[in-house]
Amino acid sequence: MKGDTVIEKQESSVSDRVQIVTMLYDGAINFIDKAREKMDMGDSIGKSRFIKKTTAIVQELSGSINMEGGEIASNLKNLYSFVLESLSKADISNNRDALNDAEKVVEILREAWQEIQKAEQL
Repeated sequence: MKGDTVIEKQESSVSDRVQIVTMLYDGAINFIDKAREKMDMGDSIGKSRFIKKTTAIVQELSGSINMEGGEIASNLKNLYSFVLESLSKADISNNRDALNDAEKVVEILREAWQEIQKAEQL
């Protein structure tokens, strides 16, 4: 019986981590939307603030990658680097396309994690 409790805790822990990652993606997408709104209003300070919040989330996600994960980990790291570069470009040069590119990648990653979350609930 005690072994069942350990297994249940491990499953719960993995499920919690997947949910946290999904929530971080949601936050990043929300901040990108707010940055875009500020950009459209000509509020460069507000735009930068929300891009910095998004950058912090992506840096945290990137830093949490277990690089022993092989090719998948390496590809994920490269995607995060692309997002960070796009966010920087959007901030420095008011580049709306770069902001949109960053958002597209984050949305795709969020969808993948949502699928993992659904699979764990089965």
